[in-house]
Amino acid sequence: MIKEYKGLVNIMGPLILVEGVSGVKYEELVEIELPDKSKKNGKVLEVNGNKALVQVFEGTTGIDIERTKTRFLGHGIHIGVSKDMLGKVYNGFGKPKSEKDKIIPEENLDINGAPINPYARNYPNEFIQTGISTIDGLNTLVRGQKLPIFSGSGLPHNKMAAQIARQSTVLGKDEQFAVVFGAMGITFEEAQFFIDDFKKTGAITRSVLFLNLADDPAIERIATPRVALTSAEFLAFKHDMHVLVILTDMTNYCEALREISAARKEVPGRRGYPGYLYTDLSTIYERAGRIKGKKGSITLIPILTMPEDDKTHPIPDLTGYITEGQIILSRSLNRKKILPPVDILPSLSRLKDKGIGKGKTREDHADLFNQLYASYARGKEAEELAVILGESALTDMDKVYLKFAQDFELEYISQGDYENRTIEQTLNLGWRLLSIFPKEELKRIRDENIEKYYKKV
Repeated sequence: MIKEYKGLVNIMGPLILVEGVSGVKYEELVEIELPDKSKKNGKVLEVNGNKALVQVFEGTTGIDIERTKTRFLGHGIHIGVSKDMLGKVYNGFGKPKSEKDKIIPEENLDINGAPINPYARNYPNEFIQTGISTIDGLNTLVRGQKLPIFSGSGLPHNKMAAQIARQSTVLGKDEQFAVVFGAMGITFEEAQFFIDDFKKTGAITRSVLFLNLADDPAIERIATPRVALTSAEFLAFKHDMHVLVILTDMTNYCEALREISAARKEVPGRRGYPGYLYTDLSTIYERAGRIKGKKGSITLIPILTMPEDDKTHPIPDLTGYITEGQIILSRSLNRKKILPPVDILPSLSRLKDKGIGKGKTREDHADLFNQLYASYARGKEAEELAVILGESALTDMDKVYLKFAQDFELEYISQGDYENRTIEQTLNLGWRLLSIFPKEELKRIRDENIEKYYKKV
């Protein structure tokens, strides 16, 4: 039921305080009518007795304390969803960007969905091929997993996100696969890059894009990941689709959360972020997964830029606790033009063992990635030793490991933006790079796999 009130008690930055209200709910939508009959929209942030604190989406410029009318609409932010959303572009609230993006909704859903009950969860165990060797071969993505990408300002995470969205597929079965792409606080140029790239490659036909620009309201930024996940839940659990959700950039989301927290005069936590940042992030991340008895699934790749490349910053720190691993992008590899610059040694997919092996990828996969990790780590040690003592201080075998590390970066880690490698190609490339070593150095690979693949692929 719509309730209307005239006049305000106070205006504080993007917030207004309305007094004398009754029956108002937290997160209820609000319509604010200015004296000139123009309208703004807002959302209830706090209710205390007969007072309601409202965040105004478009800012409070032009609002008159005495003559402004406030209407409480009796419901939160909803989004109309349908399978026809695929191929369409929306803003951060789920409003169509153009006439051709409009749909006839099958359902109207509240964006504040609940995280999946742990008891109802099905364990992630099916391989998703992204076409990127550093993910497929070494940090395998599993259906229903939450695998974030930790990046830094200026690193090519947007290109990597677009590549994953274009290339990702479920192997071996004729199943429906969709991508829900949510971008928060990006520039107009970045938004246009995503739209053009998806349209040019045809990936738009199986994708839904939610784009919140840098000059859009902070409150829209907070709604965007929830709008994206609500759409993903509908496609996954109503239409049995396997949905990959990519959210970029979660740092912009957390900055918006901090901005609103400061406007509400809340007691700040670490680095000024609200004390409930962990809880808030978990309500987003924990909506991904698989549910017992349902065919569909939601796999989540949140992307965040670490302020000052600091892994201990609250955003990557708390994200790491909630999710199942991390892919870390390296500034030093980026300087060497190794793209995408995935730093594989600190990167980790905690569920990779569940998505590889016979019947999923190939029986040699686990042995191969263990050997590649070990050999690359030793090669990087030899590289550091050569910098300190000179290459003459290296043994003959150290030089082989050094050569392997260099080849590994140039051929395995580095690949083109539009180079889509199958898992077979990725595994065979790993074996070809390991062929530089004599058999006795491959201590992490079982004899039967050495017999079958060594110098034969």
